[in-house]
Amino acid sequence: MVKKNIVFIAKSLDGYIAGKNGELDWLHMIPNPENDDMGYNRLMEEVDAIVMGRTTYETVCGFGGEWPYPKHVFVLSNSLKDIPARLRGKVSLINGSPQAILDQIHEKGFFNLYIDGGTTIQNFIKEDLIDELRITTIPILLGGGFSLFGDTIQPIEFEHVESHLFLNQLVQNHYKRKR
Repeated sequence: MVKKNIVFIAKSLDGYIAGKNGELDWLHMIPNPENDDMGYNRLMEEVDAIVMGRTTYETVCGFGGEWPYPKHVFVLSNSLKDIPARLRGKVSLINGSPQAILDQIHEKGFFNLYIDGGTTIQNFIKEDLIDELRITTIPILLGGGFSLFGDTIQPIEFEHVESHLFLNQLVQNHYKRKR
């Protein structure tokens, strides 16, 4: 069985995924009148489930409205104990090391995963568990905030697959892990 872990995320020119105070409003600074999904729907066709950190989950819940994910979401948390009734069957809590988390999710029949959330992405990268990166760069310098990539023990090589230009300003680069 082929297994794949994909990061699909946006970052600023200086490599941040959230501002100094966690702000995300800059992600929508470029008008998108046609509601271009920028590859998101294609990603959802490729993955079986989503793995995200607690902070990302709480941020999404704070947006209100309908739950935005068409796939099952596994939320990594040691502190959350329950999922709201409206999300039961759509969201599960899970914890452990990145590899233990993957093992548990694979046992449930989910093999191609969208990995989301800053700390979650960094932890999976540190254990060399990311197979693809799809990173959209927003043309803004935030000057600080939450960095997409933390320190790694050793270099981790990726090869460029393709680039796409969206809304005439956003560049999405797709990389695959060199193994």
